[in-house]
Amino acid sequence: MAYNIKRLLALWFAVVSTVAINVEFATAVSAAPVEAKTIADHLSSVKSMSGDFVQSGPRGERTKGRFFLQRPGKIRFNYAGQSGVSVIADGKSLVVFNKKLKTSRLYALSKTPLKLLLDDQVNFSGNRLKSIRDDGAQVIIKLADKSVFGNSSITMVFDRESLDLRRWSLTDERGLTTTVTISNVKQGVRAPAGTFTIDYAANREFNTKTK
Repeated sequence: MAYNIKRLLALWFAVVSTVAINVEFATAVSAAPVEAKTIADHLSSVKSMSGDFVQSGPRGERTKGRFFLQRPGKIRFNYAGQSGVSVIADGKSLVVFNKKLKTSRLYALSKTPLKLLLDDQVNFSGNRLKSIRDDGAQVIIKLADKSVFGNSSITMVFDRESLDLRRWSLTDERGLTTTVTISNVKQGVRAPAGTFTIDYAANREFNTKTK
C-alpha cells in the first residue's frame, strides 16, 4: 500500500510540474496555510524598504519611478518623467495626485486592497486567502475581502527561496489589473522627512477649485 501511494504521489508531482504551472492550488490543501503564514510573517518583518518600480496598466501602458514603504500603512510612489503623478498612503488615507491632469483623489486606505500589503502584521489566513500557487521559483498569493474591498483583489508574487516580495497586481471591480514590479530593493531604510505626508487642506482646496 505504501509503495502504491508513493507511486501515485510521484505521478501527481510529475503532472503538476509539466502541465500545471498556472493552476491555483485550493486553500484547502493542508500545506497552503502554513506556507502562506511563513511568507506573511517574513513580509511583516520588513518594516521599511525602498527601490525602483515599473507599473504596467490594464491598457498596456508602462511607467516607472521610485517607491518608499514603511509599515504600517505607509507607501509612496514617485513617477518618473513629466507625468507629475505621485501616490501617497499615510496609514489612514491614500491620495493619487496628478499634476498634469490637475486631479487629486483621496481614498480611505482601509477600503483598498493595498492595505493587505501594508498592515503591520500581514495576514494571509482565513477567507481573504483565495489561492496560493508554488511553481518552484516563486509563490503567488491571491487575496480579497469582499466585505471591505468589494470585488477588488490583490495578487502578490514572492521569490520562493528568499520569500521576498517581487511584484503585486491590483484588480479592481471592473476586472482591470495594474501590476507593480519592484527591483533594486533595500530593506531597513529611512525615508526622507515628509515622504508620507498628505496635505489634506490642499487636497480639499484643490478639489473645491476644480469642481
